[in-house]
Amino acid sequence: MVRWSVRGGGVIGPAPFLIAGVVNITPDSFYDGGRHYSLESAAHHGLELLHQGAHILDLGGESTRPFSTRVEAGTEMDRVMPVLQKILKAHPRASISVDTYKGSVAAQCLDAGALIINDVSACRFDPELLDVLAQYKPGYVLMHTLDRPENMQTDPRYRDVTREILSFFETHLTRLVRAGLPENRIVLDPGIGFGKTLEHNLEIMSNMECFHVLGRPLYVGLSYKSLWSGLLEVDLKDRGMPTQVGTALMAARQVGIHRVHDVADTVKTLKIVENICS
Repeated sequence: MVRWSVRGGGVIGPAPFLIAGVVNITPDSFYDGGRHYSLESAAHHGLELLHQGAHILDLGGESTRPFSTRVEAGTEMDRVMPVLQKILKAHPRASISVDTYKGSVAAQCLDAGALIINDVSACRFDPELLDVLAQYKPGYVLMHTLDRPENMQTDPRYRDVTREILSFFETHLTRLVRAGLPENRIVLDPGIGFGKTLEHNLEIMSNMECFHVLGRPLYVGLSYKSLWSGLLEVDLKDRGMPTQVGTALMAARQVGIHRVHDVADTVKTLKIVENICS
Protein backbone atom coordinates (compact mmCIF):
# COMPACT_ATOMS: atom_id res chain seq x y z
CA MET A 1 0.00 0.00 0.00
CA VAL A 2 1.21 3.49 -0.89
CA ARG A 3 1.02 6.38 1.57
CA TRP A 4 2.39 9.80 0.66
CA SER A 5 2.52 12.58 3.25
CA VAL A 6 2.02 16.01 1.71
CA ARG A 7 1.71 19.66 2.69
CA GLY A 8 -0.27 20.44 5.81
CA GLY A 9 0.11 16.98 7.30
CA GLY A 10 -2.27 15.38 4.82
CA VAL A 11 -1.79 11.90 3.41
CA ILE A 12 -2.65 10.63 -0.06
CA GLY A 13 -3.56 6.98 0.30
CA PRO A 14 -3.22 4.37 1.57
CA ALA A 15 -3.97 2.72 -1.76
CA PRO A 16 -2.47 -0.16 -3.74
CA PHE A 17 -1.37 2.39 -6.36
CA LEU A 18 -1.67 6.14 -6.88
CA ILE A 19 -2.35 7.73 -10.27
CA ALA A 20 -1.13 11.24 -11.13
CA GLY A 21 -3.07 12.57 -14.11
CA VAL A 22 -1.14 14.91 -16.39
CA VAL A 23 -2.54 18.37 -17.19
CA ASN A 24 -0.26 20.15 -19.67
CA ILE A 25 -0.91 23.90 -19.76
CA THR A 26 1.63 24.64 -22.47
CA PRO A 27 1.46 25.32 -26.21
CA ASP A 28 4.28 22.86 -26.94
CA SER A 29 3.48 19.66 -25.05
CA PHE A 30 4.90 16.60 -26.81
CA TYR A 31 1.67 14.71 -26.05
CA ASP A 32 -1.18 17.02 -26.98
CA GLY A 33 0.53 19.97 -28.66
CA GLY A 34 -1.35 22.51 -26.58
CA ARG A 35 -4.82 21.00 -26.78
CA HIS A 36 -5.51 22.01 -23.15
CA TYR A 37 -3.62 25.29 -23.21
CA SER A 38 -6.64 27.50 -22.42
CA LEU A 39 -7.93 27.96 -18.88
CA GLU A 40 -11.32 26.42 -19.56
CA SER A 41 -9.93 23.42 -21.43
CA ALA A 42 -7.19 22.69 -18.88
CA ALA A 43 -9.51 22.97 -15.88
CA HIS A 44 -12.18 20.83 -17.55
CA HIS A 45 -9.57 18.23 -18.46
CA GLY A 46 -8.25 18.14 -14.90
CA LEU A 47 -11.70 17.67 -13.42
CA GLU A 48 -12.41 14.92 -15.92
CA LEU A 49 -9.22 13.10 -14.90
CA LEU A 50 -10.32 13.29 -11.26
CA HIS A 51 -13.68 11.83 -12.26
CA GLN A 52 -11.87 9.01 -14.08
CA GLY A 53 -9.96 8.08 -10.93
CA ALA A 54 -6.82 10.21 -10.67
CA HIS A 55 -5.64 10.61 -7.08
CA ILE A 56 -3.42 13.56 -8.02
CA LEU A 57 -3.45 16.16 -10.79
CA ASP A 58 0.00 17.20 -12.01
CA LEU A 59 -0.21 20.69 -13.54
CA GLY A 60 2.64 21.86 -15.76
CA GLY A 61 3.19 25.32 -17.23
CA GLU A 62 6.58 24.71 -18.84
CA SER A 63 7.33 21.83 -21.16
CA THR A 64 10.27 19.67 -20.05
CA ARG A 65 10.36 17.51 -23.16
CA PRO A 66 13.80 17.09 -24.76
CA PHE A 67 15.11 20.29 -26.40
CA SER A 68 12.23 22.37 -25.04
CA THR A 69 12.54 26.11 -24.45
CA ARG A 70 12.56 27.62 -20.96
CA VAL A 71 9.86 30.09 -19.93
CA GLU A 72 10.00 32.86 -17.37
CA ALA A 73 8.45 32.37 -13.95
CA GLY A 74 5.77 34.97 -14.69
CA THR A 75 4.67 33.18 -17.83
CA GLU A 76 4.57 29.86 -16.02
CA MET A 77 2.47 31.37 -13.22
CA ASP A 78 0.05 32.94 -15.69
CA ARG A 79 -0.55 29.49 -17.16
CA VAL A 80 -0.77 27.41 -13.98
CA MET A 81 -2.36 29.59 -11.29
CA PRO A 82 -5.78 30.20 -12.91
CA VAL A 83 -6.15 26.48 -13.64
CA LEU A 84 -5.13 25.51 -10.12
CA GLN A 85 -7.61 27.98 -8.63
CA LYS A 86 -10.45 26.92 -10.92
CA ILE A 87 -9.96 23.22 -10.17
CA LEU A 88 -9.80 23.81 -6.41
CA LYS A 89 -12.91 25.98 -6.54
CA ALA A 90 -14.81 23.13 -8.19
CA HIS A 91 -13.10 20.36 -6.20
CA PRO A 92 -11.65 21.81 -2.96
CA ARG A 93 -10.25 18.45 -1.79
CA ALA A 94 -8.29 17.78 -4.99
CA SER A 95 -4.64 16.85 -4.49
CA ILE A 96 -2.76 19.18 -6.81
CA SER A 97 0.86 18.72 -7.84
CA VAL A 98 2.72 21.44 -9.72
CA ASP A 99 5.47 20.43 -12.14
CA THR A 100 8.05 23.18 -11.64
CA TYR A 101 11.70 23.68 -10.71
CA LYS A 102 11.31 27.38 -9.86
CA GLY A 103 11.16 28.39 -6.21
CA SER A 104 8.91 31.39 -6.77
CA VAL A 105 6.37 29.38 -8.77
CA ALA A 106 6.38 26.60 -6.19
CA ALA A 107 5.80 29.00 -3.28
CA GLN A 108 2.89 30.80 -4.95
CA CYS A 109 1.22 27.56 -5.98
CA LEU A 110 1.62 26.07 -2.50
CA ASP A 111 0.10 29.23 -1.03
CA ALA A 112 -2.84 28.75 -3.42
CA GLY A 113 -3.49 25.19 -2.27
CA ALA A 114 -1.12 22.86 -4.13
CA LEU A 115 0.14 19.97 -2.01
CA ILE A 116 3.02 18.58 -4.08
CA ILE A 117 5.96 19.88 -6.09
CA ASN A 118 7.11 17.67 -8.96
CA ASP A 119 10.64 18.84 -9.72
CA VAL A 120 12.74 17.60 -12.66
CA SER A 121 15.85 19.32 -11.29
CA ALA A 122 16.43 17.94 -7.77
CA CYS A 123 16.69 21.63 -6.71
CA ARG A 124 19.73 22.14 -8.95
CA PHE A 125 18.29 24.67 -11.43
CA ASP A 126 17.02 27.17 -8.85
CA PRO A 127 18.60 27.08 -5.35
CA GLU A 128 15.59 28.98 -3.97
CA LEU A 129 13.44 25.88 -4.38
CA LEU A 130 15.23 24.05 -1.56
CA ASP A 131 14.32 26.84 0.86
CA VAL A 132 10.69 26.72 -0.29
CA LEU A 133 10.54 22.97 0.30
CA ALA A 134 12.01 23.35 3.79
CA GLN A 135 9.48 26.07 4.64
CA TYR A 136 6.28 24.55 3.20
CA LYS A 137 7.14 20.84 3.56
CA PRO A 138 5.02 19.70 0.60
CA GLY A 139 4.99 16.31 -1.04
CA TYR A 140 8.01 16.27 -3.32
CA VAL A 141 9.02 14.26 -6.38
CA LEU A 142 12.80 13.86 -6.44
CA MET A 143 13.63 13.09 -10.06
CA HIS A 144 16.89 12.14 -11.73
CA THR A 145 18.14 13.84 -14.87
CA LEU A 146 21.59 14.56 -16.25
CA ASP A 147 20.96 18.15 -17.33
CA ARG A 148 18.36 20.71 -18.30
CA PRO A 149 15.72 19.59 -20.79
CA GLU A 150 17.31 21.55 -23.65
CA ASN A 151 20.57 19.62 -23.21
CA MET A 152 19.72 16.32 -21.53
CA GLN A 153 19.43 14.21 -24.67
CA THR A 154 22.75 15.35 -26.12
CA ASP A 155 24.80 12.14 -25.91
CA PRO A 156 23.82 10.94 -22.41
CA ARG A 157 26.35 8.46 -20.97
CA TYR A 158 26.66 6.34 -17.83
CA ARG A 159 29.01 3.62 -16.65
CA ASP A 160 26.15 1.94 -14.76
CA VAL A 161 22.89 3.85 -15.07
CA THR A 162 21.07 2.07 -12.22
CA ARG A 163 23.92 2.47 -9.72
CA GLU A 164 24.43 6.11 -10.68
CA ILE A 165 20.75 6.94 -10.20
CA LEU A 166 20.75 5.12 -6.85
CA SER A 167 23.75 7.17 -5.73
CA PHE A 168 22.03 10.35 -6.96
CA PHE A 169 18.95 9.55 -4.88
CA GLU A 170 21.01 8.82 -1.78
CA THR A 171 22.88 12.12 -2.09
CA HIS A 172 19.83 14.27 -2.70
CA LEU A 173 17.61 12.54 -0.14
CA THR A 174 20.25 13.37 2.48
CA ARG A 175 20.48 16.96 1.25
CA LEU A 176 16.71 17.46 1.33
CA VAL A 177 16.24 15.98 4.80
CA ARG A 178 19.13 18.01 6.22
CA ALA A 179 17.54 21.14 4.75
CA GLY A 180 14.31 20.43 6.63
CA LEU A 181 12.04 18.47 4.28
CA PRO A 182 10.75 15.37 6.11
CA GLU A 183 11.67 12.12 4.39
CA ASN A 184 8.02 10.97 4.38
CA ARG A 185 7.25 13.81 1.95
CA ILE A 186 9.68 12.51 -0.71
CA VAL A 187 9.06 10.02 -3.51
CA LEU A 188 11.65 8.94 -6.08
CA ASP A 189 11.40 9.22 -9.86
CA PRO A 190 14.25 7.68 -11.92
CA GLY A 191 13.40 10.04 -14.78
CA ILE A 192 12.53 7.78 -17.70
CA GLY A 193 13.47 9.70 -20.85
CA PHE A 194 15.36 12.44 -19.01
CA GLY A 195 18.96 12.22 -20.13
CA LYS A 196 18.69 8.56 -21.10
CA THR A 197 18.90 6.53 -24.29
CA LEU A 198 16.46 3.75 -25.09
CA GLU A 199 18.93 1.24 -23.66
CA HIS A 200 19.27 3.25 -20.43
CA ASN A 201 15.48 3.44 -20.04
CA LEU A 202 15.06 -0.30 -20.52
CA GLU A 203 17.85 -1.06 -18.06
CA ILE A 204 16.28 1.18 -15.42
CA MET A 205 12.89 -0.43 -15.89
CA SER A 206 14.41 -3.91 -15.71
CA ASN A 207 16.15 -3.06 -12.43
CA MET A 208 13.42 -0.97 -10.80
CA GLU A 209 13.45 -3.11 -7.63
CA CYS A 210 16.94 -1.80 -6.84
CA PHE A 211 15.52 1.55 -5.77
CA HIS A 212 13.32 0.00 -3.05
CA VAL A 213 16.38 -0.20 -0.82
CA LEU A 214 15.92 3.52 -0.07
CA GLY A 215 12.53 2.89 1.52
CA ARG A 216 10.60 5.56 -0.37
CA PRO A 217 7.72 5.11 -2.83
CA LEU A 218 8.66 5.07 -6.50
CA TYR A 219 7.05 7.49 -8.95
CA VAL A 220 7.36 6.67 -12.65
CA GLY A 221 6.28 8.56 -15.76
CA LEU A 222 6.56 6.57 -18.96
CA SER A 223 3.27 7.64 -20.52
CA TYR A 224 3.52 8.04 -24.32
CA LYS A 225 7.25 8.67 -24.13
CA SER A 226 9.53 8.31 -27.12
CA LEU A 227 11.10 5.12 -25.78
CA TRP A 228 8.06 3.29 -27.15
CA SER A 229 8.72 4.63 -30.63
CA GLY A 230 12.38 3.70 -30.30
CA LEU A 231 11.54 0.18 -29.18
CA LEU A 232 8.51 -0.56 -31.37
CA GLU A 233 8.78 1.95 -34.24
CA VAL A 234 5.31 3.33 -33.57
CA ASP A 235 3.94 6.87 -33.93
CA LEU A 236 2.85 8.96 -30.95
CA LYS A 237 -0.80 8.03 -31.44
CA ASP A 238 0.10 4.35 -31.10
CA ARG A 239 2.00 4.62 -27.81
CA GLY A 240 -1.09 4.07 -25.64
CA MET A 241 -0.97 0.28 -25.58
CA PRO A 242 2.79 0.13 -24.83
CA THR A 243 2.22 2.69 -22.07
CA GLN A 244 -0.32 0.42 -20.39
CA VAL A 245 1.88 -2.66 -20.73
CA GLY A 246 4.83 -0.76 -19.29
CA THR A 247 2.69 0.59 -16.46
CA ALA A 248 1.53 -2.92 -15.58
CA LEU A 249 5.10 -4.21 -15.56
CA MET A 250 6.27 -1.36 -13.34
CA ALA A 251 3.34 -1.87 -10.96
CA ALA A 252 4.23 -5.56 -10.74
CA ARG A 253 7.72 -4.39 -9.69
CA GLN A 254 6.10 -2.39 -6.87
CA VAL A 255 6.15 1.06 -8.41
CA GLY A 256 3.46 2.75 -6.38
CA ILE A 257 2.79 6.06 -8.19
CA HIS A 258 2.14 6.34 -11.93
CA ARG A 259 2.11 9.63 -13.85
CA VAL A 260 -0.09 9.12 -16.92
CA HIS A 261 -2.17 10.84 -19.56
CA ASP A 262 -4.82 8.09 -19.95
CA VAL A 263 -6.23 7.84 -16.42
CA ALA A 264 -9.29 5.70 -17.20
CA ASP A 265 -7.21 3.02 -18.94
CA THR A 266 -4.61 3.10 -16.17
CA VAL A 267 -7.27 2.51 -13.51
CA LYS A 268 -8.18 -0.71 -15.33
CA THR A 269 -4.56 -1.71 -15.85
CA LEU A 270 -3.70 -1.29 -12.18
CA LYS A 271 -6.82 -3.13 -11.04
CA ILE A 272 -5.64 -6.14 -13.04
CA VAL A 273 -2.18 -5.94 -11.48
CA GLU A 274 -3.64 -5.56 -7.98
CA ASN A 275 -5.81 -8.65 -8.35
CA ILE A 276 -3.13 -10.84 -9.90
CA CYS A 277 0.05 -9.73 -8.14
CA SER A 278 -1.12 -8.90 -4.62
